Amino acid sequence: MSSSNGRWILAATILGSSMAFIDGTVVNVALPAIQLALHATISEVQWVVESYALFLSALLLIGGSLGDMYGRRKIFAAGVVIFSAASVWCGLAPNILQLILARAVQGIGGALLVPGSLALISAGFDENTRGRAIGTWSGFTAITATIGPVLGGWLAGHGLWRWVFFINIPIGLTVLLVTFTKVQESTSGAQHHQFDWFGGLLAAIGLGGVVFALIESKPAASAIGIAALIAFFWWEARAAAPMVQLSLFHSRNFSGANLLTLFLYAALSGVLFSFLSTWFRSRVIHQPKRAPGCCPSSC
Repeated sequence: MSSSNGRWILAATILGSSMAFIDGTVVNVALPAIQLALHATISEVQWVVESYALFLSALLLIGGSLGDMYGRRKIFAAGVVIFSAASVWCGLAPNILQLILARAVQGIGGALLVPGSLALISAGFDENTRGRAIGTWSGFTAITATIGPVLGGWLAGHGLWRWVFFINIPIGLTVLLVTFTKVQESTSGAQHHQFDWFGGLLAAIGLGGVVFALIESKPAASAIGIAALIAFFWWEARAAAPMVQLSLFHSRNFSGANLLTLFLYAALSGVLFSFLSTWFRSRVIHQPKRAPGCCPSSC
């Protein structure tokens, strides 16, 4: 991390990932303002958050695999462009349906840039400095995730909820400038192999099904998701060019690092979810209902 190139890689990947992590939390606090402005129902504003999480989680493995094949910098930059363009759409959305669709597109962009950021770090640092670089990336992205609710609350409190999305534009442009001028392209050498489309489909169905089941408490979706994940691992063990090399899990360091990452972000997400759920219920679900046609002063 002492080289200037390494610092630029960290700057680009931290800023790029921060957009995805901030939007995973900042929107939650702005939901009451969004509901009021767009005349949305409770279910509709919940899907503003859930559509983003669903597409992000379902396509995460595909995003990482595309970076290995076609260029990590290229796919990372494509994710930043998609995410930024979708942020403009979110900020300009005239109704709740368009906002939900735009958030889904944001999730697609996030699925490209988040694994791309880690892949760029892994390719840009040697084994002696890679651990510190990934730790720095993890620390800063965790901080930005916790900043999200504060920023969202301030913007929503000042009637600026659309700027929750517009703030991604200058960040995205900065990331693209740094990425194309300071970060070198890299691939895993797998670009000559055919993309594992069937494995990607199974991964998307499996991860998407499990996340949808957790969101909507649908046993059928859970069964489909688990079955697809089992089929995914069966296929990856037999595919000529698998999306995920299962032999990696024979490494204790690799398996342990992934398990630790799972526990870390599960704990962080759980705490933030509990806090935001309590706050959201107090602001929206428990607020007194007004009679039709009355103004706040008369009710």
